[in-house]
Amino acid sequence: MTEPTPGPKVFGIAGWKNSGKTGLAVRLVTELTRRGYRVSTVKHAHHDFDIDKVGADSFRHREAGAHEVTIVSGTRYAIMHELRGAPEPTFPEILARLAPCDLVLIEGYKREPIPKIEARRLESKNREPLAPTDPHIVAIAADHPVEDRDLILFDLDDTLAIADFIEHTTGLAKQPA
Repeated sequence: MTEPTPGPKVFGIAGWKNSGKTGLAVRLVTELTRRGYRVSTVKHAHHDFDIDKVGADSFRHREAGAHEVTIVSGTRYAIMHELRGAPEPTFPEILARLAPCDLVLIEGYKREPIPKIEARRLESKNREPLAPTDPHIVAIAADHPVEDRDLILFDLDDTLAIADFIEHTTGLAKQPA
């Protein structure tokens, strides 16, 4: 009998709208891939979104009722899956569909029980801290002084220190330079 293969390491970035989640995610992907890791990302949207242009062939396929539309070229491929009234897939279902990688960096999904860093910016839409009510938040990255000193605090722009912290927290093995 073979042992089940463990899934990838997962780490999240949580925060309210305009809290700096996307900027931090982009900087972390850049740094962690520079360190030799294969990083995938998942971003949760709380609204309808489209990655397809109106009138494009793939858009026309979806509009015609296709369940999944796959676009393939020599540089990338994308699979769009239309829910057509079915419930949104669960977080584990989304993770199961990803190709093998070293780390999945999650943006959003603030209620999932995964280790995450809370992004906070003064310009954030909502300034109410998430950490006090979420035991899975293991650190805070902020662009302003933070009173809550029960958690590790990073400057929101200190990408190297945050990447080191993610390596340590998830158990990623340092890659040779």
